[in-house]
Amino acid sequence: MARGRLPGVERDERVVCHVDMDCFYAACERLREPALEGEPVVVGMGYEPGETIGAVATASYEAREFGVDSAMPITEALSKLPRKVDAAKEGNDPSEAGFYRPVDMAYYKEVSREVKAVLHDLVSSADPDGVVREVSIDEAYLDVSGVGWDGAEAFAYSLKKCIAEEVGVTASVGVAPNMSTAKVASDYEKPDGCTVVRPEDVEAFLAPLPVSELHGVGPKTAATLAEEGIETAGELAAAAPSLLKKRFGERGKEIHAHAQGRDDRAVTPVGKPKSLSSESALPPTSELETKRDIVRGLASEVAERADSKGALYRTIGIKVVEPPFEVNTRATSLPGPVANPDLVERTALSLLEEFDDVRVRKLGVRVSNLSFSDAEQASLAGFETGDMGSEVERPRSFPSRPARGQTSLQDFE
Repeated sequence: MARGRLPGVERDERVVCHVDMDCFYAACERLREPALEGEPVVVGMGYEPGETIGAVATASYEAREFGVDSAMPITEALSKLPRKVDAAKEGNDPSEAGFYRPVDMAYYKEVSREVKAVLHDLVSSADPDGVVREVSIDEAYLDVSGVGWDGAEAFAYSLKKCIAEEVGVTASVGVAPNMSTAKVASDYEKPDGCTVVRPEDVEAFLAPLPVSELHGVGPKTAATLAEEGIETAGELAAAAPSLLKKRFGERGKEIHAHAQGRDDRAVTPVGKPKSLSSESALPPTSELETKRDIVRGLASEVAERADSKGALYRTIGIKVVEPPFEVNTRATSLPGPVANPDLVERTALSLLEEFDDVRVRKLGVRVSNLSFSDAEQASLAGFETGDMGSEVERPRSFPSRPARGQTSLQDFE
């Protein structure tokens, strides 16, 4: 049963990871345009000729070296870091300019789904009782108490490695006994960092940090604390609770606890999955039996996972990735929800026939339109291959979406 780490697991025994993608929008743009690697990249709006209002959504670390940062007015960003195209036209030094790209949220969500798929798969593999809480497009908390503190560091590094290899973006990971400390830890060595804070080290880790680095302490709160002579987490941890309550009300109790490394919040999942999928990367091949064998294995895995979650499904689909990154999906919708491993395999193999002669680098099988009710499943009559339902979803291609190999529990549309 998916859950937060509940009573029975002591506070210091919890292993909580905070995963934070580094400059995520800029990283996605580099996936689409590899030539942007190492270049200053600004993602935002309002920089096109004739536009006068806009702001920076994300600035790469290279762009930050020029003073560009998130939420900055685009006019100010352009004054600090001109566009490459403008620098070239005006004869200025191109090394003092950067690349600007518009926000493409649909694309970023596609990449985010691949990242979250890696998280779900690794957590389910490492800790059967593990929990993933997705909190934003580029951020998640994981409870993997089952790996124990002896396995925490290895898990964190394997997580970073899988995200980098299978999706192509970097993540910073913080590991600690609770959510607030894990979030601080993920910021500690950005970018591409990995910081593990064991229970016995929490106090020493937090004490020297500026209060502004604590979860829940923004610029205004930090300024108010400074008026009281409190500038570090250690000083905040030692402050009188009555003083903090007077200045901040009930929130003072919360930031005091976080400064002391205390946070009893459970990592709880958000909602139920909309789909379950499994994917596998392979050396590019057009060999038919190899492709069919992989799809059989993926179909079996997906059906087994659906059964373990008590999920029925109305749609069965496949994903086929052609080199280098052309993604195709096909799916068949059924008249009603079912739970039938043989049907998943037959349907997936039938959909794969369109790609018999195609060279592929990655394959996936998915079940979606999930139902978690205890109602009796639909009759299997008429579900045989060749009469599999009312609708076949038409081809979709995302040639600009550089999908990487992964095994996932999330939607791969």
